[in-house]
Amino acid sequence: MKKHTHPLQPNTFYHIINRGINGEQIFKQLKNYDYFLNRYAHYIEPIAQTYAYVLMGNHFHFMIRTKTEAEVRTLIQRDDWNIQKIFSNQFAKLFNGYSQAINKQEGRTGALLEESFRRIPVETDAYLLHLAYYIHFNPQKHQFVTNFKNYTHSSYPALISNQKTRLARDEVINWFGGLDGFLGYHSSNKDLGHEWQQKYCGNDESS
Repeated sequence: MKKHTHPLQPNTFYHIINRGINGEQIFKQLKNYDYFLNRYAHYIEPIAQTYAYVLMGNHFHFMIRTKTEAEVRTLIQRDDWNIQKIFSNQFAKLFNGYSQAINKQEGRTGALLEESFRRIPVETDAYLLHLAYYIHFNPQKHQFVTNFKNYTHSSYPALISNQKTRLARDEVINWFGGLDGFLGYHSSNKDLGHEWQQKYCGNDESS
């Protein structure tokens, strides 16, 4: 089994990462970002709570907590009940459905996303804080923007606003001791470095 592809466990925080085959762009047009998030909400909200995300040109990151088996049972009815298969099937439906939509849009064939997405358990409170920052900083890291706070395809704008959101905004802000703490942490220009990325992102510089 590839590293960071073990079956998802219930009631566990994860850093979810996937990217286009051979680094291919997965968001071909501006409208694709919203379409992906809508499909994500449809398939993943029944099985997981989302805390942070960023959609980049050829990859994406999400911070989620998988729901408990009892929570999932109230939303998804199956005869062959297996919580790990349900988690896997919901992500497969998201990725396969999105790939098919892009293939139709672009007149292409074949896979768009890597088959085995990475799912890295978040095991400490410090990792939660670093991961939120890392996800939001990603567009600046890859030089999409000069300031990640201006990037629109991430959870950062929603987390600092009062607008309605599907994100667990209050919980995230509380991790930092309040909005001022969240803003301060995200203004500290942290360099998490290669060692942090190797441990928590699978040592993939494209992420």
